[in-house]
Amino acid sequence: MTDLPNIDTACFRIPAAADLAAPDRSSEPPRILLLYGSLRDRSYSRLCAEEAARLLRAMGAEPRLYDPAGLPLVDSAEPDHPKVAELRDLTTWCDGMVWCSPERHGAMTGLMKTQIDWIPLSLGGVRPTQGKTLAVMQVCGGSQSFNTVNQLRILGRWMRLLTIPNQSSVAKAWDEFDAEGRMKPSPYYDRIVDVMEELVRFTLLTRDIRDHLVDRYSERVESHAALSARVNQTKAT
Repeated sequence: MTDLPNIDTACFRIPAAADLAAPDRSSEPPRILLLYGSLRDRSYSRLCAEEAARLLRAMGAEPRLYDPAGLPLVDSAEPDHPKVAELRDLTTWCDGMVWCSPERHGAMTGLMKTQIDWIPLSLGGVRPTQGKTLAVMQVCGGSQSFNTVNQLRILGRWMRLLTIPNQSSVAKAWDEFDAEGRMKPSPYYDRIVDVMEELVRFTLLTRDIRDHLVDRYSERVESHAALSARVNQTKAT
Protein backbone atom coordinates (compact mmCIF):
# COMPACT_ATOMS: atom_id res chain seq x y z
CA MET A 1 0.00 0.00 0.00
CA THR A 2 3.03 2.28 -0.12
CA ASP A 3 1.84 3.70 -3.45
CA LEU A 4 -1.52 4.65 -1.89
CA PRO A 5 -0.48 6.98 0.93
CA ASN A 6 -3.99 8.39 1.38
CA ILE A 7 -5.56 5.00 2.13
CA ASP A 8 -6.47 3.99 5.67
CA THR A 9 -5.34 0.37 5.51
CA ALA A 10 -7.50 -0.65 8.48
CA CYS A 11 -10.61 0.31 6.49
CA PHE A 12 -9.52 -0.89 3.05
CA ARG A 13 -11.34 -3.94 1.65
CA ILE A 14 -10.55 -6.01 -1.42
CA PRO A 15 -13.81 -7.07 -3.15
CA ALA A 16 -14.07 -10.84 -3.40
CA ALA A 17 -16.49 -13.09 -5.25
CA ALA A 18 -16.99 -15.16 -2.09
CA ASP A 19 -18.53 -12.13 -0.38
CA LEU A 20 -21.33 -12.13 -2.95
CA ALA A 21 -22.54 -15.60 -1.96
CA ALA A 22 -25.01 -15.27 0.89
CA PRO A 23 -24.42 -17.98 3.53
CA ASP A 24 -28.15 -18.25 4.18
CA ARG A 25 -30.61 -17.52 1.41
CA SER A 26 -33.96 -16.20 2.58
CA SER A 27 -36.91 -18.41 1.68
CA GLU A 28 -39.46 -15.64 2.23
CA PRO A 29 -41.25 -14.08 -0.75
CA PRO A 30 -39.65 -10.84 -1.95
CA ARG A 31 -41.56 -7.94 -0.38
CA ILE A 32 -42.32 -5.19 -2.88
CA LEU A 33 -43.85 -1.78 -2.13
CA LEU A 34 -45.64 -0.04 -5.00
CA LEU A 35 -46.15 3.75 -5.11
CA TYR A 36 -48.28 5.58 -7.68
CA GLY A 37 -48.65 9.28 -8.41
CA SER A 38 -52.29 10.26 -8.96
CA LEU A 39 -55.46 10.51 -6.85
CA ARG A 40 -57.93 10.51 -9.75
CA ASP A 41 -60.81 8.03 -9.54
CA ARG A 42 -59.48 6.45 -12.73
CA SER A 43 -55.78 6.86 -12.06
CA TYR A 44 -53.77 5.17 -14.77
CA SER A 45 -50.63 5.13 -12.65
CA ARG A 46 -52.61 3.27 -9.97
CA LEU A 47 -54.10 0.87 -12.53
CA CYS A 48 -50.61 0.26 -13.89
CA ALA A 49 -49.30 -0.38 -10.38
CA GLU A 50 -52.18 -2.76 -9.71
CA GLU A 51 -51.30 -4.74 -12.85
CA ALA A 52 -47.70 -4.83 -11.68
CA ALA A 53 -48.83 -6.09 -8.27
CA ARG A 54 -50.82 -8.91 -9.88
CA LEU A 55 -47.75 -9.94 -11.86
CA LEU A 56 -45.51 -9.77 -8.80
CA ARG A 57 -47.90 -11.96 -6.83
CA ALA A 58 -47.96 -14.50 -9.69
CA MET A 59 -44.15 -14.49 -9.63
CA GLY A 60 -44.07 -15.41 -5.94
CA ALA A 61 -43.54 -11.96 -4.47
CA GLU A 62 -45.56 -10.22 -1.76
CA PRO A 63 -46.70 -6.83 -3.15
CA ARG A 64 -48.31 -4.00 -1.20
CA LEU A 65 -49.72 -0.80 -2.68
CA TYR A 66 -49.57 2.40 -0.67
CA ASP A 67 -52.61 4.66 -0.96
CA PRO A 68 -51.31 8.26 -0.91
CA ALA A 69 -54.73 9.83 -0.28
CA GLY A 70 -54.44 12.01 2.81
CA LEU A 71 -50.65 12.21 2.78
CA PRO A 72 -49.71 15.76 3.84
CA LEU A 73 -47.20 17.93 2.07
CA VAL A 74 -43.64 17.53 3.27
CA ASP A 75 -42.89 19.56 6.42
CA SER A 76 -46.57 20.42 6.90
CA ALA A 77 -47.01 17.63 9.47
CA GLU A 78 -44.96 15.62 11.92
CA PRO A 79 -43.44 12.24 10.99
CA ASP A 80 -45.91 10.52 13.33
CA HIS A 81 -48.82 11.55 11.07
CA PRO A 82 -50.66 8.26 10.31
CA LYS A 83 -50.11 8.41 6.53
CA VAL A 84 -46.44 9.33 6.92
CA ALA A 85 -45.86 6.62 9.51
CA GLU A 86 -47.59 4.06 7.26
CA LEU A 87 -45.38 4.99 4.31
CA ARG A 88 -42.20 4.83 6.39
CA ASP A 89 -43.17 1.49 7.91
CA LEU A 90 -43.77 0.04 4.45
CA THR A 91 -40.44 1.40 3.24
CA THR A 92 -38.69 -0.37 6.10
CA TRP A 93 -40.71 -3.56 5.50
CA CYS A 94 -39.99 -3.96 1.79
CA ASP A 95 -37.09 -5.55 -0.09
CA GLY A 96 -37.78 -3.51 -3.22
CA MET A 97 -40.07 -0.89 -4.68
CA VAL A 98 -41.97 0.08 -7.81
CA TRP A 99 -42.51 3.79 -8.52
CA CYS A 100 -45.13 4.62 -11.14
CA SER A 101 -46.04 8.23 -11.93
CA PRO A 102 -47.98 10.08 -14.58
CA GLU A 103 -46.03 12.62 -16.56
CA ARG A 104 -47.41 16.11 -15.92
CA HIS A 105 -45.85 19.21 -17.48
CA GLY A 106 -42.92 17.05 -18.56
CA ALA A 107 -42.18 15.75 -15.06
CA MET A 108 -43.39 13.44 -12.31
CA THR A 109 -46.39 14.62 -10.34
CA GLY A 110 -46.11 16.55 -7.09
CA LEU A 111 -47.86 13.67 -5.32
CA MET A 112 -45.17 11.24 -6.47
CA LYS A 113 -42.40 13.56 -5.32
CA THR A 114 -44.15 14.13 -1.99
CA GLN A 115 -44.19 10.40 -1.27
CA ILE A 116 -40.51 10.09 -2.07
CA ASP A 117 -39.65 13.19 -0.05
CA TRP A 118 -41.35 11.74 3.03
CA ILE A 119 -39.01 8.72 2.88
CA PRO A 120 -35.94 9.68 4.93
CA LEU A 121 -32.39 8.69 4.10
CA SER A 122 -31.98 7.58 7.72
CA LEU A 123 -34.35 6.34 10.41
CA GLY A 124 -32.75 5.79 13.80
CA GLY A 125 -29.37 5.07 12.22
CA VAL A 126 -30.94 2.70 9.63
CA ARG A 127 -31.19 3.73 5.99
CA PRO A 128 -34.59 2.36 4.94
CA THR A 129 -33.94 2.46 1.19
CA GLN A 130 -30.22 1.73 0.91
CA GLY A 131 -29.43 -1.39 -1.10
CA LYS A 132 -33.05 -2.21 -1.91
CA THR A 133 -34.20 -2.66 -5.49
CA LEU A 134 -36.32 -0.25 -7.51
CA ALA A 135 -38.28 -0.42 -10.77
CA VAL A 136 -39.50 2.82 -12.38
CA MET A 137 -42.56 3.24 -14.61
CA GLN A 138 -44.62 6.09 -16.02
CA VAL A 139 -47.91 6.62 -17.81
CA CYS A 140 -48.36 9.26 -20.50
CA GLY A 141 -51.48 11.11 -21.63
CA GLY A 142 -50.07 11.44 -25.13
CA SER A 143 -47.09 10.09 -27.03
CA GLN A 144 -44.43 8.07 -25.24
CA SER A 145 -41.99 10.00 -23.10
CA PHE A 146 -39.18 9.07 -20.73
CA ASN A 147 -38.84 12.30 -18.76
CA THR A 148 -40.47 10.91 -15.64
CA VAL A 149 -38.66 7.57 -15.51
CA ASN A 150 -35.38 9.45 -15.99
CA GLN A 151 -36.22 11.70 -13.04
CA LEU A 152 -37.26 8.73 -10.93
CA ARG A 153 -33.92 7.09 -11.68
CA ILE A 154 -32.09 10.16 -10.37
CA LEU A 155 -34.14 10.06 -7.17
CA GLY A 156 -33.59 6.31 -6.82
CA ARG A 157 -29.85 6.79 -7.04
CA TRP A 158 -30.02 9.60 -4.48
CA MET A 159 -32.00 7.29 -2.16
CA ARG A 160 -29.25 4.66 -2.62
CA LEU A 161 -31.62 2.21 -4.27
CA LEU A 162 -30.45 -0.41 -6.76
CA THR A 163 -32.50 0.71 -9.76
CA ILE A 164 -32.91 -2.08 -12.30
CA PRO A 165 -31.96 -1.44 -15.96
CA ASN A 166 -35.42 -2.08 -17.45
CA GLN A 167 -38.29 0.40 -17.22
CA SER A 168 -41.82 1.00 -18.55
CA SER A 169 -43.43 4.01 -20.22
CA VAL A 170 -47.05 3.57 -21.33
CA ALA A 171 -48.16 5.99 -24.06
CA LYS A 172 -51.81 7.13 -24.37
CA ALA A 173 -52.58 5.30 -21.15
CA TRP A 174 -56.28 6.19 -21.43
CA ASP A 175 -56.50 3.75 -24.36
CA GLU A 176 -54.59 0.89 -22.72
CA PHE A 177 -57.15 -0.12 -20.05
CA ASP A 178 -60.63 -1.58 -20.37
CA ALA A 179 -63.78 -0.44 -18.57
CA GLU A 180 -62.94 -2.63 -15.56
CA GLY A 181 -59.51 -1.05 -15.21
CA ARG A 182 -57.57 -4.03 -16.53
CA MET A 183 -54.73 -3.47 -18.94
CA LYS A 184 -55.33 -4.64 -22.50
CA PRO A 185 -52.89 -7.00 -24.27
CA SER A 186 -50.18 -4.93 -25.92
CA PRO A 187 -46.41 -4.45 -26.17
CA TYR A 188 -46.79 -2.00 -23.26
CA TYR A 189 -48.26 -4.74 -21.10
CA ASP A 190 -45.52 -7.16 -22.17
CA ARG A 191 -42.92 -4.58 -21.15
CA ILE A 192 -44.42 -4.36 -17.66
CA VAL A 193 -44.12 -8.15 -17.41
CA ASP A 194 -40.45 -7.80 -18.40
CA VAL A 195 -39.87 -5.12 -15.74
CA MET A 196 -41.51 -7.13 -12.94
CA GLU A 197 -39.54 -10.25 -13.91
CA GLU A 198 -36.32 -8.30 -13.75
CA LEU A 199 -37.25 -6.66 -10.45
CA VAL A 200 -37.95 -10.01 -8.79
CA ARG A 201 -34.71 -11.48 -10.12
CA PHE A 202 -32.60 -8.54 -8.95
CA THR A 203 -34.32 -8.57 -5.57
CA LEU A 204 -33.68 -12.28 -5.08
CA LEU A 205 -30.08 -11.78 -6.22
CA THR A 206 -29.25 -8.88 -3.92
CA ARG A 207 -31.46 -8.82 -0.82
CA ASP A 208 -29.38 -11.27 1.22
CA ILE A 209 -26.11 -9.44 0.50
CA ARG A 210 -27.54 -5.92 0.67
CA ASP A 211 -25.28 -4.80 3.50
CA HIS A 212 -22.19 -5.98 1.66
CA LEU A 213 -23.19 -4.28 -1.60
CA VAL A 214 -23.54 -0.89 0.07
CA ASP A 215 -20.53 -1.14 2.39
CA ARG A 216 -18.39 1.90 1.56
CA TYR A 217 -14.78 2.74 2.30
CA SER A 218 -15.58 6.40 2.99
CA GLU A 219 -18.14 5.43 5.61
CA ARG A 220 -15.79 2.96 7.26
CA VAL A 221 -13.15 5.66 7.54
CA GLU A 222 -15.50 8.20 9.01
CA SER A 223 -17.58 6.87 11.89
CA HIS A 224 -21.29 7.51 12.01
CA ALA A 225 -20.89 9.81 15.01
CA ALA A 226 -18.17 11.85 13.32
CA LEU A 227 -20.19 12.08 10.12
CA SER A 228 -23.28 13.25 11.99
CA ALA A 229 -21.28 15.89 13.84
CA ARG A 230 -19.80 17.16 10.58
CA VAL A 231 -23.00 17.40 8.53
CA ASN A 232 -25.05 18.88 11.36
CA GLN A 233 -22.58 21.52 12.49
CA THR A 234 -23.85 25.07 12.29
CA LYS A 235 -22.19 27.25 9.68
CA ALA A 236 -20.03 30.08 10.87
CA THR A 237 -21.63 33.45 10.38
